Amino acid sequence: MPTARTLLAAARLRGRRAAGHVVHRAWKWVQETGAVTNRTPGPYRFGELGDGTKLAFPLGAVFNEQWITIGPFSIIGERVTISAGFLPGLDLGPEPIVRIGGGCVIGRGSHIVGHQSIVLGDDVWTGPNVYITDQAHEYRDTDLPIGKQWPRNEPVEIGAGSWIGTGAVILPGSRIGRNVVVAAGAVVRGDVPDHSVVAGAPAKVVRSWSADEGWQPPLRHDAPQPIPDGVTAEQLRALVGWDLRIPGQAGPADESTARADGNTARAAD
Repeated sequence: MPTARTLLAAARLRGRRAAGHVVHRAWKWVQETGAVTNRTPGPYRFGELGDGTKLAFPLGAVFNEQWITIGPFSIIGERVTISAGFLPGLDLGPEPIVRIGGGCVIGRGSHIVGHQSIVLGDDVWTGPNVYITDQAHEYRDTDLPIGKQWPRNEPVEIGAGSWIGTGAVILPGSRIGRNVVVAAGAVVRGDVPDHSVVAGAPAKVVRSWSADEGWQPPLRHDAPQPIPDGVTAEQLRALVGWDLRIPGQAGPADESTARADGNTARAAD
């Protein structure tokens, strides 16, 4: 026979399991409800927030969002800071300060801190904890604390299709080309040509591509297998396990429901 102490321990364990289940379900509800989209913007009034774009909850610091634009179908991870200007409530002029294109993915814990101009092209993806800024502290005055010296701004641009690895830092004045790979932990300053790989601190080109020579030095791994011809969108969805439809696009279930509703309406007539 189980003792009273055993029964009490079992009851406590069941209670903790039930409480954990409730907490996780509640947190999932909070995350879904707190996410920011153009249909559910919460307290934020972005200069532009495209269809299908979502800022995951909890957000990082977001202020002066009137000078921030984000294109359609972008994903901004949890605790991502996107700010324009020094502090909230500034008038930053007629043009956006931070522009993020469509189809971008910004990894959790990243910071995009703009004061003059930061532009991310379409389909720029970052890992977590990436830092992008267009402002640096001055230090030329040796008698004045660095934090009190007037900062220096230089525009930043990241070309479409680029990938920024975990923990990378993009410094003021950086102009990164199209389809560039920035290795994890790299510190980028200056111009980076299209179709190249940069690594290190300071970052240097370690691999590049040209139409005549291809990738140099050559890639060491085989290319991934392409999707076979004839594979349908429905088969891809089943394989990946994601809903790959554009928001608002009807899928097979929606279409079958619509047909059933239409048949019901005709029968009623």
